[in-house]
Order: sequence, then structure tokens, then C-alpha cells
Amino acid sequence: MVSNSELRANARKQLGGNIFSSPWLYMLVACLIVSAIEGATSAFVVGFILAGPLEYGLVKVLVKQVKGQQLADFTDLFKGFTEDFAGTLILWLLEYVFIFLWSLLFIIPGIIKSYSYALAFYIKNDDVKKDWKTCIDESRSLMDGYKWKLFCLDLSFLGWYILGALCFGIGTLFVVPYHQMARANFYEARVAEKVTSFN
Repeated sequence: MVSNSELRANARKQLGGNIFSSPWLYMLVACLIVSAIEGATSAFVVGFILAGPLEYGLVKVLVKQVKGQQLADFTDLFKGFTEDFAGTLILWLLEYVFIFLWSLLFIIPGIIKSYSYALAFYIKNDDVKKDWKTCIDESRSLMDGYKWKLFCLDLSFLGWYILGALCFGIGTLFVVPYHQMARANFYEARVAEKVTSFN
């Protein structure tokens, strides 16, 4: 599999190379829309209802950007509500419940499981007909032996978040799309590697 530095380089290239390029600003707005809706509803039951479909929509936008499909609008962010509302809702809820239950055994098991399930929505995006169990099982399979690699990828953005926080916190907003794109590239690279190994 490609190195984390290559995953970050791919993400920067797909985002246009700098924080003021159109793709980077597009992804920034997409991430802000999802965060704003989730944040505004997090204190209510409706927050649990919206989180799954919105997560699915954000993944769809990220993957399209990785594959070079430029988007003209933000309608894909809401595809979770029309393509499989119940499926994305159940996937998010059960993923949340499982991570919470594992976290009761101390924090570390919960963190490990969060990485085991990290690719579930990407798998759902590739085939919306897959149910929650298939998505979680396939994510666990893909992440077997790769949880540490993804953890290190996430950790490599810590410096960027700290630097962004020093810029009155505004800078962190520009790091989020970069981080999310790198994770999307991780998924695509992992799937490509599995297909190559299978062949």
C-alpha cells in the first residue's frame, strides 16, 4: 500500500494544491455544511437521525473528488436521505453503539474499534444495497492489520491542527478537508491493494 506521505500528497493535489483553490474551498464548504447541521441538532434526537445520512453524503462527495469527478453543487451531501435513509441511519447508530460499548472497557478498546469501523460508510457508498452488518464486517476485514497505519495518518495531521488553532482557530477549518481527503485516499488505496492481492 502507498505511504501516508503519498496519501497526503494525493489529497493536496485533488484539492487543487493550496487552501484557496476552488476544490479545497468546495470541500471546506461541504465539511462545514455537514458539521453545522450535525452541531445544530446534536442536542436533540433529530441529531441521531441526521448523522448517518449526512456522513454517507460527505463520503460520497469525498470519493467523487478523489476520483476526479468535479461537482457543480452540494446535492450529493444529502443523497443519504434519498438513496437509503434507513440503511445509513442504522449503520451510524449501530457503529456508534458498538464503539460506545467497547469504550466502557476503558478508552483503548473503543478507539481500536472506531478504526475497525472507519471504512463502513465508504463501503456503503460503493454499494448502497449492502446492509449495516456487511459494511461493518467488510470494514473490519479491510482494516485488519491497517488500523495502526490509519491512526498514524490521522496523527500526522496533529501539527496542522495545532498550527491552525494558533491562527485564531480559523486555520483548522482548512485542515479538515485535507484530513478527510487523505482518509478517502486511504480507502481507495486499501481497496485497490485488496483487488490486486486477490487477482
